[in-house]
Amino acid sequence: MKAEIVAVGTELLLGQIVNTNARFLARQLAEIGVDSYFQTVVGDNLDRIVQALTIASQRADLVICTGGLGPTRDDLTKDAIAAWTGRRLIYDEPALSRIERFFRERGVPMAESNARQALIPEGCDPLPNDNGLAVGAALEHGGVRYIVLPGPPKELEPMFVRYARPWILAQMPQHTPLHSVVLKFAGIGESALEQKLIDLIDGQSEVTLAPYAGDGEVAVRVSVKASDQEQAMRKMSGTLADIRRRLGEHLYAEEDIPLEEAVVRQLKARGLLLSAAESCTGGLFAERITSVPGSSAVFAGAMIAYTNEFKIRHLGVPERLLSGDGAPGAISEETARTMAERARELTGSHFALSFTGAAGPDPSEGKGPGLVYIGLASDRFPTETYRLQWNGDRHSVRLRAVRHGLYVLWRKIGRE
Repeated sequence: MKAEIVAVGTELLLGQIVNTNARFLARQLAEIGVDSYFQTVVGDNLDRIVQALTIASQRADLVICTGGLGPTRDDLTKDAIAAWTGRRLIYDEPALSRIERFFRERGVPMAESNARQALIPEGCDPLPNDNGLAVGAALEHGGVRYIVLPGPPKELEPMFVRYARPWILAQMPQHTPLHSVVLKFAGIGESALEQKLIDLIDGQSEVTLAPYAGDGEVAVRVSVKASDQEQAMRKMSGTLADIRRRLGEHLYAEEDIPLEEAVVRQLKARGLLLSAAESCTGGLFAERITSVPGSSAVFAGAMIAYTNEFKIRHLGVPERLLSGDGAPGAISEETARTMAERARELTGSHFALSFTGAAGPDPSEGKGPGLVYIGLASDRFPTETYRLQWNGDRHSVRLRAVRHGLYVLWRKIGRE
């Protein structure tokens, strides 16, 4: 079965909201072995929605429409389905009763337009909405299946899982789910990683590889269709072992988690404490670490030492490093080393990272934007420093610095 997702809503076209529903549905479809080759976004216009349905029905066995089920005049998805399939809209009595009860219990007059949310194409299977008022619908027409879902994710997701997904499975008794393993990498770019795996990517058949990049890290999704997870892992085992052998120094997780979560897990497993001193990153490293639940058990804290005066007074960086003739300056290997060592001493932590540099867009201390020094201090090995130069805007430079700091820390802890 091939599916197409048709998202309805002018707000999507204008970029006012992000289409998270398409991501959720694509993953759900993959899990049950339904291939999804196209996704369409169309505005709140009856003719254009019908046109989108016309195109989708020519290249898909299953068309899933999201959004446009509300009570207002621009909620036209059901009208478009009715027009396309030649069916009239009728009221789903249980849904209508639920809407009327909703307003009655709140003592609020019900506008006549709210009844529109109970309309469904004649002859369809209604999909109850346990978290809202607009009922969904599932039907077959001309050999194509159609599913209509509400736009709000809090309504769409449970409706799909509880009602739409079982309806789809009933239409395809011989289905083979797609199973995937997500491998996460750091300290390597997407192009370099692809070159390491190019023969596997070019030669893929039953087991497929799909690399994709994020900010400072890369993921590879390894997938195969199989009757169950055990069979899938047998089919993927050779490919996974080959990838581990080639890229083990960069492979930080075999599940879809961020690098900071992998680092926190390492620290917890070894009973280690971490701290940081941040200048150019301005607390971004601390924010990343503390976004991981339970990080308080392994993170002592961070000092944002942004100005030279603050570095001297509160972090104890010697003034001779920061100013005067021949001083290396705040953006230097010497300052990064001292910041990391002082952060570790002040907190009594096992590890401490420091970040200092010119995030941009302007040069600092005569040094171009994108230059960053990272310091890594420990109670068990000499302090190490890393000089890095990146292109990109201010946010990108800061984020890449934090990602690289996490990577070198992850590697160092892994060798403990």
